Amino acid sequence: SGRMMARKGPILCRSAAIVTLALLPCCPARAHLEATGMGPVYDGLLHFLTSLDDLVPALALALLAGLRGAEYGRRALFALPAAWLLGILAGLTAATISTGALWTSLWFLVMGGLVVADAKLSLPATTMLAAALGLVHGYVNGTGMGLSPQTVIAAVGLASAVFILFVLVAAFVVQLRAEWARIAVRVGGSWIAASGLLMLGWSMRGV
Repeated sequence: SGRMMARKGPILCRSAAIVTLALLPCCPARAHLEATGMGPVYDGLLHFLTSLDDLVPALALALLAGLRGAEYGRRALFALPAAWLLGILAGLTAATISTGALWTSLWFLVMGGLVVADAKLSLPATTMLAAALGLVHGYVNGTGMGLSPQTVIAAVGLASAVFILFVLVAAFVVQLRAEWARIAVRVGGSWIAASGLLMLGWSMRGV
């Protein structure tokens, strides 16, 4: 089974990278939330779940924290959504920031690479990484939204989506004990890193 996974890994990696690259133009970073008709909380949830440049790095962090263990997962679980919410609130009165493929590709490469390497980060370093990811992406989310009761509620909805995604993924990975299962998680990280590499090349094609 190990040899079969080794043979299928590169094929799956390329396929996932192509699919991710194809989807990204449909889900660009957006400062303004799209109305769902179900209220600002759901607007925030939808924004996170349809923005791959936010969703994928958070997913990668959940995979990484899950590989490191329960304590890492617990620390990052609270650091990431809290920092994301603070970042949004800090950016509500700022001008819109538009992030491009280069920005997204670097996050994909870094976070995916850490998962692939099963990086032995310390607990404080993992917590700081979660806080940095949340603050930066949250601030970008918040810019251009404008300060109002609705946007604050939407920010809470978005942070809740981050929390839910993280707790589901990290809790699943933490309980994995078989070596082949942990390798499969790292293969998932390779998909993310490969997508970032493809996007990096695409963003630099005119340089």
